[in-house]
Amino acid sequence: MPRFSPTTPDAVVDHVVDRIDAVDGRCVVAVDGADAADPVAFAQRVVARLRTDGRAADLVSLHDWVRPASLRLEYGHEDELSYRTLWFDYDALTREVITAVRTRDQWLPALWDERSDRSARARPRTAAQNQVVVVAGPMLLGRGLDLDVTVALTLTERTASRLTPEDERWTVPALTAHAEHGERADVEVRMDHPDRPALLVER
Repeated sequence: MPRFSPTTPDAVVDHVVDRIDAVDGRCVVAVDGADAADPVAFAQRVVARLRTDGRAADLVSLHDWVRPASLRLEYGHEDELSYRTLWFDYDALTREVITAVRTRDQWLPALWDERSDRSARARPRTAAQNQVVVVAGPMLLGRGLDLDVTVALTLTERTASRLTPEDERWTVPALTAHAEHGERADVEVRMDHPDRPALLVER
């Protein structure tokens, strides 16, 4: 049975940064978590810590890699299968971020503006030799992405439902189903109480 150890938010960030520091050269990190677990905020803390330590680091939010609404909503506004398979453009993320930062010395910070449903018109950014790109968002694990360090921020289904806005709660069953993908994160953190996270120490 998995064993979790109570810890602090700062200690979790330190643990993740230690993992990243063990990777030579450029590093692509995934912070996987439902929006209710706020993976972007956690990733921002990791990026800030890396920059303080003198390393080039940037955040990529998966919500800047959604597909156009005409594709996302083709089967309705609350289709769970579409959310799991069509909502986010993981292929473009692979091509323009994960692969590009390693092979083209650059990466694209955003592809699509979810609110305006238009191109983000972002320009590629140059990758430093020790560049870290932290990708944050839901359902990143279990897709065969070529990642150097993976972090999973997990919630119980009950907590996820409570923290998710009512008009988005239809996504919770989809997230729960996807969590059965079988890929193990390098770092797994229970976030039911964000101020008192728990780190997985034994599977």
